[in-house]
Amino acid sequence: MRLHSLLPAALAGSLILAFGAAAAPPPPPGAPPLSAKVGVGRAMVSAANPLAVEAGVRVLKAGGSAIDAAVAVQALLGLVEPQSSGLGGGAFMVFYDAKARKLSAYDGREFAPAGAGPDMFLGADGKPLPFGQAVVSGRASGVPGAIAMLYMAQKEHGRLPWRRLFGDAAKLATDGFIISPRLGAYLARGGFPQSSQPDVVKYFTRPDGKLYATGDRLKNPAYAATLKRLAVQGPDALLKGATARKIADRLHADPIPGAMTVEDLAAYKPLKTDGLCRPYRQYTVCTPKTPSGGVAVLEVLGILEHTDIATRGPNDPQAWYQFAQASRLMYADRDHYIGDPAFVKSPVDGLLDPAYTAERAKLVGTSASGAVTWGKPMGAIALGPDQTREPGGTSSFAIADARGDVVVITTTVESLFGNGRMVDGFFLNNQMTDFSFSPTERDGTPAANAVGPRKRPRSSMSPTIILDKDGGLVGAIGSPGGAAIPAYVAKTIVAFLDWKMPMYDALSLPNVIGRGDRVGVESTFPPAFAEALKAKGLNVVLGQGEESGLHGVEKLPDGRIRGAADPRREGIAKGF
Repeated sequence: MRLHSLLPAALAGSLILAFGAAAAPPPPPGAPPLSAKVGVGRAMVSAANPLAVEAGVRVLKAGGSAIDAAVAVQALLGLVEPQSSGLGGGAFMVFYDAKARKLSAYDGREFAPAGAGPDMFLGADGKPLPFGQAVVSGRASGVPGAIAMLYMAQKEHGRLPWRRLFGDAAKLATDGFIISPRLGAYLARGGFPQSSQPDVVKYFTRPDGKLYATGDRLKNPAYAATLKRLAVQGPDALLKGATARKIADRLHADPIPGAMTVEDLAAYKPLKTDGLCRPYRQYTVCTPKTPSGGVAVLEVLGILEHTDIATRGPNDPQAWYQFAQASRLMYADRDHYIGDPAFVKSPVDGLLDPAYTAERAKLVGTSASGAVTWGKPMGAIALGPDQTREPGGTSSFAIADARGDVVVITTTVESLFGNGRMVDGFFLNNQMTDFSFSPTERDGTPAANAVGPRKRPRSSMSPTIILDKDGGLVGAIGSPGGAAIPAYVAKTIVAFLDWKMPMYDALSLPNVIGRGDRVGVESTFPPAFAEALKAKGLNVVLGQGEESGLHGVEKLPDGRIRGAADPRREGIAKGF
């Protein structure tokens, strides 16, 4: 670790698997250089776009807290990365108070309108709507919660006035920002349901009738105006008044109008809880509570703790086999049992009980023997099958301030550009499609993640903070990636804690996603590696698991913070 700390940029992606292939994937075209992927300082921002990172660093240099910087980062990401997150979406967050050595979690997950019901995504024939129709419908959006969540946390932990946190984003929206390669690639590629929606086409069409492209300057004065009102009014600028009315009206429009009302928007409240924390080795790993994906991260770690994965390391196919099998077992449980705790009695304690994870670990074995199914943890109740689809939009960022406070936020509008409907310069989410489209089994048994009024859909978002035995910070990690998020985060934790890899090398490792009867293996693994997993009975699918966007920070022995950004995307880490 000392060698890596001295040469983080030079060693980026240098870990060599026994099969002879570099572990870290090459950066995408147009991405910042690998030297920008690692930063060291007393304070740190790691996020998915360099412009957002710069905005966060400026706030920290002005004396702002980690939460203050998070507000600025989110405001700017919503402008420059609208395919992933924004004012119209939701988020989960974990916050570490260094002085108090206390961790808290915040839930800014969207909730369903009061008029939503379990048949919301069923067609006239009683069958689930095709996803391509549902995702752009007026029924797809939940009440946005990200900004309300940030406002709650900033009131508690902010050091700068709320109104000072939106200047960079408002200026860029007015003057225009340069379209990044990632956003430009989505615009050029098209082919997804939102790409043909009127609001998307209008926003991304130049005056000459051509689509905006990478390198073009795009202005969004409506977004700037919204931010200026948000700076003065707080979340009421979105959830009440003229913008709330526009949101409701836009969602009542065809195709397939929704049930959102201004009363739904005004009723939204973010939630604050203690973190969901469990021991792993000599550490404590903390995430938000359900309906986040944190319980999934903790369960797969609990299963792996009963294996010898820590002694094997990233060069050993058996280690990755163990990870894949533990993930399959975790996803079987998570997909079956987890829902909004205000509506569903999910057996969280049972799923994380060491006796239960030990029993699940026995099913890992040394080779796969076919299908896996959910187990029967303490507190389990009868539930129906899950029919949830989770596209891989989303963004995640990690921030540490000079006082040692740390925040990790995973934030989303769900699919690319949400449901493709825009209001006052920002896209609305399609988070309701994170509910199960099929609410019941044939015998009427309910699905844990069925739609319900004012219910929050199950999420994979898993921002995570790791503490030592004394409650001190060790590291923090989060990622986008849809249903694969818990596996992305858990892989990084195993590499960071068990294999003693620096954060950048840990998150750069290729991804393996074991869920259901398939194991997605990133194409940067060599063919011999995939063949070794196939020989153990796994149904390996190559070229999957490549959409992680991991961002993390770690505390170095000298007290400084080292940040890291996933080489697969265009984010950076920068400190001072």
